[in-house]
Amino acid sequence: MLHAPAMATRVFAVSDIHVDFDVNFQWVRQLSRADYRDDVLILAGDVTHKPAELASCLHELASRFANVLFVPGNHDVWVLGEAPQRTSLHKFEEVVALVERNGASMQPYRRGEVLIAPMLSWYDYSFGEPSAELYHLWMDFHACRWPADFTPKDVANYFMDRNPQISSQGAGKIITFSHFLPRIDLIPAQVPSRHRLLDPVLGSSRLDRQIRQLGSSIHVYGHSHINRRIAIDGVTYINNALGYPGEERITKRQLLCIDEL
Repeated sequence: MLHAPAMATRVFAVSDIHVDFDVNFQWVRQLSRADYRDDVLILAGDVTHKPAELASCLHELASRFANVLFVPGNHDVWVLGEAPQRTSLHKFEEVVALVERNGASMQPYRRGEVLIAPMLSWYDYSFGEPSAELYHLWMDFHACRWPADFTPKDVANYFMDRNPQISSQGAGKIITFSHFLPRIDLIPAQVPSRHRLLDPVLGSSRLDRQIRQLGSSIHVYGHSHINRRIAIDGVTYINNALGYPGEERITKRQLLCIDEL
């Protein structure tokens, strides 16, 4: 008797789904409940700062995919409207617990010789120093709250110091993902200079060093809302942001298959 070959497990990626917008949450709910049952979804941050909506979104995705792998973005640790003593570190720990309760994971995933590893990160101004205008405009400076003695570098270290704990032993292929950008040249040269105001809060060059030390060949990132796929020095960098409503020119409102296992 001939047997049909086993179906490959596909790896899909998306970021910046911002389900605070009803049209974005509808996009999640309209995803097929049959097409992705054997597949892995990389969700590279910025879902929502509202815990109930984050839980609901993750639950929706976990009911459609075999595995949902998540790393928080900056929006996910905002503390807007929360008690004054609550910091974004408290919010991060809440997000970690909420993710596990709703069928997703922030842990490395292994299948055979393939490792898919979430990389925690934040921006550390290695892409440039913020201007007074950026301090005024950038929402994180108003919506995040850190311990009083924390500097921006302390915030970045708090997250990125956890990444070296990931073991790649026995892995023949490594896919990593983060919310923030690991290098500033992932921003296309044609982006208007007026938007380069945001460079300092886009990511960290330390993150790229960690990715390469781990041996990643594919890295998924989010945050910029500029969808792109580019190979640089042996690593393929991929951004597939859903983005805000109205950003269709720079994003695509669809899942992207990045690999098969």
